[in-house]
Amino acid sequence: MKSFLSNSISETQDIARNFLNSLSQKNTDATIVGLYGNLGSGKTAFTQRIGKELGIEEPITSPTFVIMKIYETKHQYFKRLIHIDAYRLSRGRELQDLKFEELVNNQNNLVVIEWPENVKEILPGEHIKIKCDFVDETSRIFEVQ
Repeated sequence: MKSFLSNSISETQDIARNFLNSLSQKNTDATIVGLYGNLGSGKTAFTQRIGKELGIEEPITSPTFVIMKIYETKHQYFKRLIHIDAYRLSRGRELQDLKFEELVNNQNNLVVIEWPENVKEILPGEHIKIKCDFVDETSRIFEVQ
């Protein structure tokens, strides 16, 4: 497990950039990242920074009420960022209605899921797990497993 401390938005951006650059591009399926942590712990901010690094120009907001947002990217490998907020879901089967299986079978998709513990039975066991946690009002720690 690797831990990264962020004391600012710019440091979170650096962490997100380095994380994105570390991802293996040899997958035959989508790369799935689960962001674990309490409300306000930095999950959406981390996703926003990944989006910027992927070249997404439109604002990335939490999809809490719509569950999922899909963004086209300018990245050479990840062509779409799929941002899912499973906060209001109670089981993985609810993602099947959103064609989740089709999304995770596309190697050019980067799927980032906030609150993945709510849909754990549908997630592949080998997904990347990042725990986001508070240090204080302005600092966050990101632990990548």
